[in-house]
Amino acid sequence: MKNLPIHFRFVVTSVLVSLLFSCSTTKNVQATAKNSFSKGADVGWLPQMEATGYKFYDTDGTEKDCLQLLKDRGMNTIRLRVWVNPNDDKASGHCSKEETVVMALRAQKMGMRIMIDFHYSDSWADPAKQFKPKAWENHTFSELMTDVYDHTFDVLSALKAVGVTPEWVQVGNEIPGGMLWPEGSTKNWNQLAQLLNKGYEATKAIDAKIKVIVHVDEGNNNEKFRWFFDNATANNVKYDVIGLSYYPFWIKKDYTETIADLAYNLNDMVARYNKEVMIVEVGGIDEEVQNTKELLAATIKAVRAVPNNKGLGVLYWEPQGAKSWSGYSLSAWQKDGKPSPALDAFKEL
Repeated sequence: MKNLPIHFRFVVTSVLVSLLFSCSTTKNVQATAKNSFSKGADVGWLPQMEATGYKFYDTDGTEKDCLQLLKDRGMNTIRLRVWVNPNDDKASGHCSKEETVVMALRAQKMGMRIMIDFHYSDSWADPAKQFKPKAWENHTFSELMTDVYDHTFDVLSALKAVGVTPEWVQVGNEIPGGMLWPEGSTKNWNQLAQLLNKGYEATKAIDAKIKVIVHVDEGNNNEKFRWFFDNATANNVKYDVIGLSYYPFWIKKDYTETIADLAYNLNDMVARYNKEVMIVEVGGIDEEVQNTKELLAATIKAVRAVPNNKGLGVLYWEPQGAKSWSGYSLSAWQKDGKPSPALDAFKEL
């Protein structure tokens, strides 16, 4: 710039400084977002709800994008389940790789952080059932390991191709008894560990910064978690975050009876295994608005209180999945298509 007039050099220098500051600010904002507390929702039903004509409304009756309604209530994270070869049933199907990519890109464009939840099944996988995908049913254990790696890598590659790199990846969904039964059952921890590690390795091959979650239900049950993660440690399972579900409804107790146990378990997991923790699923009864709001507030408070910022966040499972559409009674959506006031807990904390 030495041959330019002084005033012009000043203008160019100012522009360059401005651009550098802008880039630095953007990076700082992104870094702050990644380090901030995650508040969000699993919304796997959303595309099907919209496809069947379900409309979402704000409290003033204005029709709005569901993701915007969640964002307005303080949410910054979207969790999406992915199934291998799902059918087209509106409530127990969809969530294919292709649909997950579309939804993840949409959520990211809304400024949301992304979590991908691999069920390694064609439909629901949970403590009661961990069915292998139909296409994998007759595979040997060695082939199953390849299946887990390839499926994980394939989905995450498709996401990366459109500019989406999830912040978290869940390898298996609610797996206190293992996954891909019977080969990956906890009756054979050595094999389960190898399957989980294939998911971990495929995830890290896409991006080493993605945090891998291993997820167990009954977050208030310390004995269950110690048993599971002691075995995981003994079998050299690789993971970054302990994911917990917390549903007082399913254990037939009010949250007031179990929230102290949840808080104890969160702290114990961090101290015992030196891992971060996250409530990846929570929910309350849709018709008990005040109780559900208090449950959410107490859960968020418990996770925030985990020392050294090791408590990463809280995600509601299908808050928008209105009972009138899904039959699910633990959503947080009202009959008139409006969000339950219970979700304001995310905004207030």
